[in-house]
Amino acid sequence: MLLCRFETAHSIQDVVGCRYHSGQLQDRTFHKFPLASLDRLLHNLPKETPRMASLSEIQPLSADIFKRLEECDTPTVCNVVELWDIHPRNTGYMDSSIVACFPEMPSMVGYALTSTFRSMAPPRGGDVYSGIAQQVEAFSELPGPPVIVYQDLDIPVASATFGEVMCTTYKSFGAKGIVTSGAGRDLKEVQELGFPAFTNGTICAHGYCHTLAVNVPVTVGGLTIYPGDLLHGDRNGITTIPHQIASEVPDVCKELMAAERVVLDYLKGDNLTAAAFAEARKECGAMIARLSKRLKGDA
Repeated sequence: MLLCRFETAHSIQDVVGCRYHSGQLQDRTFHKFPLASLDRLLHNLPKETPRMASLSEIQPLSADIFKRLEECDTPTVCNVVELWDIHPRNTGYMDSSIVACFPEMPSMVGYALTSTFRSMAPPRGGDVYSGIAQQVEAFSELPGPPVIVYQDLDIPVASATFGEVMCTTYKSFGAKGIVTSGAGRDLKEVQELGFPAFTNGTICAHGYCHTLAVNVPVTVGGLTIYPGDLLHGDRNGITTIPHQIASEVPDVCKELMAAERVVLDYLKGDNLTAAAFAEARKECGAMIARLSKRLKGDA
């Protein structure tokens, strides 16, 4: 067995041991990892760290586009993003470890304000809530309303990332929701705020909660999130929307839904036959194919 840090591995040094800075140990999180699996892990590491776009390079979306994105459901947004073939279909969205605390709430749309978090031990200095002020100050650096995204670095999760006070603060300053790879609490109060929240569970205590870093790349739900990434989430999960297509997504969602209605409307009728059903599916598929071809500039 090899003792190594692998849950957020982006480079060889992340895999084979701790990070050091000025002779000081920066991360004491170790895990036993089978040697036989090391080759597979190293093979799957990115050849280089993806470039993080400058926040100033992101073209802000209009209030109208934001409103229309909020009217879309996340699965349809995922289906639409696929039509451009920007990235593989099994990437760009969070896995099932991240679940909506309030499935009845409408879609959440906003730009990622990313942070890292711990609560197992006290911070080395400062108040446990001192990071909130830094986050609020960073809201103005984003191209639009933020979604708070936390990576909880404790394994296992020690306590809740957020509660009523934090969520009230975030919402009062314009945030659209919160996502954490850790846990939440005060869910009744946060629900009454109308503040969408997505977590990996619920824990009643806050421990020694403190924010370590703000506006840094984080990994949540198996997905690397960069500051300023555009997020869309509802009861079905959370996806990213590439900035270069974001303004077109609402209209394309309508076109995709119109294609799907060909099949759905047929299934709501009478005297169904396999042959007619196949024809409806063929028409739907042809409409989607033409749409994808147009979006990719092949038309």
